[in-house]
Amino acid sequence: MSSKGVLAFLCAIALAAAAAAQTKTSGTIQCGKPDPQHAIEVGDKPGHMMGIGKSTCTWSPSMEIAGSKTKDGYSISFDEMTGNKYSGHGVHVSTMDNGDKIYVKFQGGGTLKDGALQTDSGTWSYTGGTGKLKGIKGKGTYKGKGSTDGTMTYEIAGDYQLPK
Repeated sequence: MSSKGVLAFLCAIALAAAAAAQTKTSGTIQCGKPDPQHAIEVGDKPGHMMGIGKSTCTWSPSMEIAGSKTKDGYSISFDEMTGNKYSGHGVHVSTMDNGDKIYVKFQGGGTLKDGALQTDSGTWSYTGGTGKLKGIKGKGTYKGKGSTDGTMTYEIAGDYQLPK
């Protein structure tokens, strides 16, 4: 076997080992109507606004990570709305049942009706954690549906990897 063949073989084994170390997880989180929430009309076209808000959230069913379960958290997002279209990005912090925290960045978009978010979907990735979740890595997707009271329910799925 040539040295290039050996190198390719070793890389394939390393990638397979890294993929095997990832653990899949999923859960459902319900987030309340943003409070506080601030929106400013841009003025370049009708219905174009920029906003920021903070929502408190509760997990049920929880997402399990390394033997601990997500309990509650909050999201802070920066949003752009034009007509019935929405796009946003932000940071989510969840507290686990053992007190550890996970930090997540997210970005996505969806639809609005009468100024209320109806659908939202996108991607997320871990930016860190505390305790036994320090150094967590991983990513996933989310899909949310709005209620008439302004709350959102999100289905979260993804994978994680902890440092050795």
